[in-house]
Amino acid sequence: MAQIKIKSTTVLAVYHKGQMALGADGQATMGATVAKSHVKKIRKLAEGAIITGFAGSTADAFTLLDRFDEKLSAFSGNLKRAAVELAKDWRMDKYLRQLEAMMIVADKNEMLVISGTGDVLEPDEDVASIGSGSQYAKSAALALKKHADHLTAEEMVRESLTIAADICIYTNHNLVVEVL
Repeated sequence: MAQIKIKSTTVLAVYHKGQMALGADGQATMGATVAKSHVKKIRKLAEGAIITGFAGSTADAFTLLDRFDEKLSAFSGNLKRAAVELAKDWRMDKYLRQLEAMMIVADKNEMLVISGTGDVLEPDEDVASIGSGSQYAKSAALALKKHADHLTAEEMVRESLTIAADICIYTNHNLVVEVL
């Protein structure tokens, strides 16, 4: 199965100095047209203990968020176990296999990237990104972690997403950031 290429948003998670922040822009596109500029792509689950962000088809992402929430309930809030079980279902289920989205899920201590190809990745350097502007945001976040250590995780996410929005046409400046 080919790697999913998401061209629709930018989602970034940063863990820094005991704080987890996950943010996304608010733009939804249909082809080369902006369909909506204030989409909330960040959700809290498990009574606020887990934050998720998605890139890709919105309807597909909502389906996956519901499934992930079910997995969290089934596995008593165990982030990694729920992510692995979702990825397994996503890859093997005939219906779910057709869904085009990616997710970042995080709790206070860890973050994971989940894809429809069965990947559950623990990112290096406490930074994860998905979406069309992900490499711009990730590069900015890594630079900020290295050279602006005084910033909070939330400030790093906001600044990095702003940089991505300045460069990526599929990313806007309407940011939503959640912190644990």
